[in-house]
Amino acid sequence: MRFGAFVPQGWRLDLTGIPVEHQWETIRSVARTIETAGYESLWVYDHFHTVPVPTQEATYEAWTLMAALAAVTSTVRLGQMCTCNSYRPPSYLAKVAASIDAISNGRLEMGIGAGWYEHEYDGYGYPFPNPSTRIGMLREGIEIMQRMWTEDEVTYEGRFYNLKGAICRPRPVQQPHIPLWVAGGGEQLTLNVAARYASYTNFAQGIEEFAHKSEILRGHCEDVGRDFDEIVRSNNFTVVCEETEAAVEERLAWVREHYRPFVDEDRLDGIEAMYRRTAGTPEQLVETIRAWEDVGAGYIILYFAEAAYDTTGLELFARRVIPALAEAA
Repeated sequence: MRFGAFVPQGWRLDLTGIPVEHQWETIRSVARTIETAGYESLWVYDHFHTVPVPTQEATYEAWTLMAALAAVTSTVRLGQMCTCNSYRPPSYLAKVAASIDAISNGRLEMGIGAGWYEHEYDGYGYPFPNPSTRIGMLREGIEIMQRMWTEDEVTYEGRFYNLKGAICRPRPVQQPHIPLWVAGGGEQLTLNVAARYASYTNFAQGIEEFAHKSEILRGHCEDVGRDFDEIVRSNNFTVVCEETEAAVEERLAWVREHYRPFVDEDRLDGIEAMYRRTAGTPEQLVETIRAWEDVGAGYIILYFAEAAYDTTGLELFARRVIPALAEAA
């Protein structure tokens, strides 16, 4: 089992109360903690407006952070979960990603998805087409990125995108190209795109759903002639990790109070329930993750709501959970 962790960037209201002049230093500090603690990768979200509700709180732009974090880290890999294909032309995105892969000496992961947050589309003036159109755009976007990372000059004629002699220099350091994570669990279209192009997938909220969609992915791999075992399947955990069950309850109470200024009581109940699904002591979390490992999850990306204010949970997980799972393997 492999592990990454998200840096706080504001999207999930995880920089509230920190003055703007101190926010980047907070992000950078957590990134360095993730690196030194032994996580394989650090991650950002690609969003512009906060969740669970849009607010006036800061949300730092994903690819700006990718460049900045590439410059202030040295070993940890850098990913987005996940880049919205609709927000940038894929030719431009391929250029940005190649540049950051070079800056980081080959540490970039390319997370990509079709997009879903309609409020952001409306707010930023992007068209919000139907799902099949967005996934068609995703497929063409991935084809363009792969070609720009591997060919000297790209001419492309698609339904949604057209290029005439695009050049992408510097090339990515990684060969044959930057690893692609295709995020989303749409069974007919998105998982078909993943079967064709992904090195990694990211889908499903629950373990049963994860197992079901894994079998759908397997079927698509058979259809397109891809080895299913080539694709690493991942999931995201909103996690609470504390030394004792009493401390877990204290952290869950903190989460509830942290969100209270922004949402009503009903939504607070839902937020707490989401955190409880992957909350526990190190020993309890080891058992939880082993169950995911049993259904084929090979990579977990962790979100700690408190990381901007307190990294003890993030560090405890790295110190006690990750080694226990490595020993079991």
